[in-house]
Amino acid sequence: MPLKTKLTEALGIEHPIVQGGMHYVGYAELAAAVSNAGGLGTITALTQPDAEALRKEIRKCRKLTSKPFAVNVTLLPALVPPNYESYAKVIVEEGVKIVETAGRNPKKFIKFFKQHGCYVIHKCVAIRHALTAQRLGADMISMDGFECGGHPGEDDIGNWVLLAQAKRKLKIPFIASGGCANGAQLAAALALGAEGLNMGTRFMATKEAPIHANIKKALVEGDEKSTTLVMRSVRNTERVFKNQAAFKVREIEEKKPGDFMAFRHLVRGENYRKSFQESGDVQSSVWSCGQSMALIDSIPSCKNLIKEIIQDAEDIVANRLKGMITKSKL
Repeated sequence: MPLKTKLTEALGIEHPIVQGGMHYVGYAELAAAVSNAGGLGTITALTQPDAEALRKEIRKCRKLTSKPFAVNVTLLPALVPPNYESYAKVIVEEGVKIVETAGRNPKKFIKFFKQHGCYVIHKCVAIRHALTAQRLGADMISMDGFECGGHPGEDDIGNWVLLAQAKRKLKIPFIASGGCANGAQLAAALALGAEGLNMGTRFMATKEAPIHANIKKALVEGDEKSTTLVMRSVRNTERVFKNQAAFKVREIEEKKPGDFMAFRHLVRGENYRKSFQESGDVQSSVWSCGQSMALIDSIPSCKNLIKEIIQDAEDIVANRLKGMITKSKL
C-alpha cells in the first residue's frame, strides 16, 4: 500500500518522494520519469538559457507525463543575475501549479506564485529561514541538511538535528532533503515529522538522468568522503565532487580568501554543463553532489528506485518498528 502523507495528499502524487531541482540535470526527461513513477519530478528553471527555453521544456514535459510536476527557481548571488521575473512569468503562464523555490530573499517570488494559485515548496538550510518562508506564505518547507549537494549554507547543521527541530518549530509541513537515498531514510524522516523525501544526487544515478554515464559511474564508485566544500571564503558554500578542479578552488581560496574573481573561471556553470552533457570528464569542473553517494551502488530506472524505497520504508514501518513494541511486564 502506498504511504499517505500531507505531501502526497497536497500534490496528488502516489509516493512521498520529490526529485529536487538540479543544475544541468533537471530536464523534462528526468522530471517526467520521476512523476510517471509516482513521485514529483522537477524541472530546473535556470538550467534553461532563457524563459522561452523554459517554456519549451515545460511543454516537452507535459508530452512525456500527465502526472503533476514542479519547476525549481533558485535565487543565488550572481555578478549578473538572471531575469528571474521572466522565468516566473512563464511558469504561471504555462499553468505549472507546483513550484520549488530556493536561495536568498524569496519574498517577492513566494508572493507572486501564491497570487497565481501555485503550491510553493521552499527549500532552505536553516530553521530561521524556514520560519521566514512560513511567514511569507510558503505551503511546505524542504529542510535541507548539511549533507546535501549544492549549497548547504553556512551553519553546518545535519538532518538528524535539523528535522527534529523543524518538527518543533514549524506550523506548516516539511520534507527531508540532503543526504537522502533509501527507504530506511524515508522511514526515519517520517518518524522525525517529515512528510517525505527530497532527493537530488540519488536521482542523478538513474537510467533516465540526462547526464553522461561517467558522472553516474563516479557516483556509484564514490562514498561519504567523496565530496568537499568550496566557496566557503565568500560565504556561498557549495558541496561538490572531490576532484582536481575542486582542489584547485580550495587552494586559491586559501591563498586569496574572499576573492571570488580569483577562482571564478573554475566554478563557471559552463564547465559544469560540459562535464555533464558532453565530455563526461569528472575531474575538469566543479559539480554538485551530496554525501548520499555513499548509499548509491546501482543505476536503476526511476520507477524501480522509487518502488524499492517505498517497499523498504513500508517494511520498516509496518514490521521492524511495530515488532519493537511489546507489552510491559510491570
